[in-house]
Amino acid sequence: MIWIAVDAMGGDAAPENIVDGALAATRHFDLGVTLVGPEARLRDEIGRHDGIDWARVRIVDADGVVEMAESPTSALRRKPRASIKVAAELVASGAASALFSAGHTGAAVMAAHGTFGMLAGVGRPALAATIPTRGRPAVLLDVGASAECRPAHLLQFAVMGSLYYRVAFGISEPRVGLLSTGEEESKGNDLTREAHQLLKAASLPFIGNVEARDVYSGAADVIVCDGFTGNVALKISEGLVEVAEDLLREELSSTITLRVGSLLTRRAMRHFKRRMDYSEYGGAPLLGVAGITIVGHGRSGSKAVRNAIAMAYRFASGQLMTRLEHEIAATSVSHQ
Repeated sequence: MIWIAVDAMGGDAAPENIVDGALAATRHFDLGVTLVGPEARLRDEIGRHDGIDWARVRIVDADGVVEMAESPTSALRRKPRASIKVAAELVASGAASALFSAGHTGAAVMAAHGTFGMLAGVGRPALAATIPTRGRPAVLLDVGASAECRPAHLLQFAVMGSLYYRVAFGISEPRVGLLSTGEEESKGNDLTREAHQLLKAASLPFIGNVEARDVYSGAADVIVCDGFTGNVALKISEGLVEVAEDLLREELSSTITLRVGSLLTRRAMRHFKRRMDYSEYGGAPLLGVAGITIVGHGRSGSKAVRNAIAMAYRFASGQLMTRLEHEIAATSVSHQ
């Protein structure tokens, strides 16, 4: 059985939502979960559920938690038994095949990087977020793991993102775009201009630069950028979706006529919300580290947790690490 190490204390509503989602994953998929956190508290949470299959659920005690406001570097140093660190060590020891956390993103990245190391030929890790478009979903990376990058790192992100897209969505040749300030290859800063030349010369279906307004158009399947730019773009998008939903809800309930109309369009509204909902994908894989790591949104509910654990399971059963190593070697990508 494939076991997933779960940072049960990571997330805004941990451990309740994490335990709920993890147990749901054991019921829907052929996997086991190792819940990492204070044992007594986790047993209390599990006790809220009936019919637990203890052949699929383990608990590993860890008494430390990295809080969202803490510096991940100092927190991991001061808390050697932090739940995210203990969970990563389970994967490194072979007791689990993959790691999931919805906690402090910086702590998850540092714990995975420090425990697993990097894949050969990869200089920076990248978080790959799935985003909706007019057509099929797209993947944006990096969205927060590596704020400062070199051109070669963006090429590595493109290679890893392409493989991830093929595994996740079954598209044999995903189109790769570079996030920049203009479509012309001369646009952007030194990083994007140099990265453009590397991508153009690589054996990838590179379509050129993608402007911010076209990220959600579906023109590219894999969009690469540095982690600072990607994180800002993702957070702005999340905020815009929330505001758009609130405004639309207010407008549809403002008059009797519109309230009647809202009843008629309820199915379309549900479909819209599902397309925009990050919980449908569960989490973002941390590509580049030598161990399968899925990072969830801090606000992850039980559905998002279940889907993130399912993603970790698919990657472990599909030998993602081995395939990534082969892809990197085949394209002769090396960090500078």
